[in-house]
Amino acid sequence: MALDRISLSSFRNHAATSLEGAAGFNLLVGDNGAGKTNVLEALSLLAPGRGLRRAPLNDMAGAAGPGGFGVGASLVAGGEPVRLATSTDPARPTRRTVRINGAEASALALGEWLSLAWLTPAMDGLFLDSAGARRRWLDRMAVALDAAHARHAARYEAALRERNRLLAGDTAPDPVWLDGIEAQMAEAGSALAGGRVRLVEALVGELEALPSEPFARPDLTLVTGGAPDPDAWRASRGADRAAGRTLAGPHRDDLGVTMAGKGQVAAQCSTGEQKAMLIAVTLAHAAIAARGRASVLLLDEVAAHLDPLRREALFARLGNHELQVWFTGTETAPFQPVLRKTAVWRVVGGSAARES
Repeated sequence: MALDRISLSSFRNHAATSLEGAAGFNLLVGDNGAGKTNVLEALSLLAPGRGLRRAPLNDMAGAAGPGGFGVGASLVAGGEPVRLATSTDPARPTRRTVRINGAEASALALGEWLSLAWLTPAMDGLFLDSAGARRRWLDRMAVALDAAHARHAARYEAALRERNRLLAGDTAPDPVWLDGIEAQMAEAGSALAGGRVRLVEALVGELEALPSEPFARPDLTLVTGGAPDPDAWRASRGADRAAGRTLAGPHRDDLGVTMAGKGQVAAQCSTGEQKAMLIAVTLAHAAIAARGRASVLLLDEVAAHLDPLRREALFARLGNHELQVWFTGTETAPFQPVLRKTAVWRVVGGSAARES
């Protein structure tokens, strides 16, 4: 068990929703637009970051509410439950507050308690998307395994923005000041790059142990955008100033994905093959995460796009690990093989009622 006693207050179309009695497998079922994905989005905020939609905080507050929202859940992982909560205040709708057992904490602290990941239909085009989208995915997976990765990323991005601001200025920046910024970038960038390397190595090892069917197995590589090297940045100041931005560094990294056995890059594979590889990586990551702290996986509409063979394989692999899974679907039929061990909630118009 991972999360239970979940509450949503004025969150999107959920005025006041409570879910209790969660199991290892949990299903939110209802029509399109009922608010199923909104529950998953609320749960995704119990991890560092912007949530599964990457939406602005003030967009999440219910239109009929006071202008803020609240999300809470009890983390049950042996011993006394830990209460995790996040909210916004109507007076400050763009600032998120986090509380752990009632005490105010940072959003990064959530990652020390809970490993949380997700797969949504919006991610289906990930291999055709920009390097930045894949890099964000990579970092989100890394944070789910090591909460400190978020801190390294934040420090690197802050120093990078400052360097870019100075380079784009009308006057040449102070080289001594740039030396200090580049030293900060190197320190944080080395930790950031190291976390990505460890993640990719762990995923490669996990994927190699999995069968190539029924989900296509991807080969993964970390494509580096440049080492976090102060000497290299110092040498490139002229070119970077002409471009108005830093041209090389960990902020240019990408995840290389090819289909094993076929040798074809993911972007050139069929839509079905891309989806299968995305699921394979998600399952490999879930297996790794489940060996650490409490782990939760959010799967939005994933079963509807799989044939019966792949659905059963998905359920079997998920059942082999100590993690909690939340599914959404418009009907229960695709989940029939695991329905007897699944907690089911019917979601209608921003309200959820327990069915089984």
